[in-house]
Amino acid sequence: MSDTAWFETVGRRTVYEGRIDVRVDAVTTPDGDTMEREIAVALDAVGIVPIDERGRVLLLRQYRQPVGAYLLEIPAGVRDVEGEEPTETARRELHEETSHEADVIEPLTAIWNSAGWSTERTHLFLATGCRVVDPVEGFVPKAEEADMELLALPLEAAIAAVEGGEIVDAKSVVGLLLAAARLG
Repeated sequence: MSDTAWFETVGRRTVYEGRIDVRVDAVTTPDGDTMEREIAVALDAVGIVPIDERGRVLLLRQYRQPVGAYLLEIPAGVRDVEGEEPTETARRELHEETSHEADVIEPLTAIWNSAGWSTERTHLFLATGCRVVDPVEGFVPKAEEADMELLALPLEAAIAAVEGGEIVDAKSVVGLLLAAARLG
């Protein structure tokens, strides 16, 4: 498979600016036609599979408005601090969302969340040796983060929840399966 683009972007306009921008690209196809594609332009993100000192995975039960339901997910967050490396964002988000720190944080992979319509890419990490620490000083959870519930499950139970359709969030599914494979 070649990375060479057979499609040429011949125009681009932003139609909405907000937390996520929406732009429309005009693209010439290999057969000479022109098409438009709507694209959600989002910040990159991180997702962390935290394993505590007892070998349990830490998960969050969090409300997600787009699906109108609570989902069971790995801790995650956007890369919204200028110059911060993905590993540092992962450490920060783990601390903010779970009041845990890890002995080791190592990359698992990076995924395009939905390459057909969004620029968002999520860097996934495995965090081991996680232990409870004091909450981040001055950090006040807001909106959905103020209503999260932290759960600790054996990794095998989390994998069973993926296989049983109880964990359906994409970053969580990928992260948990990769972490289980890495940990054997």
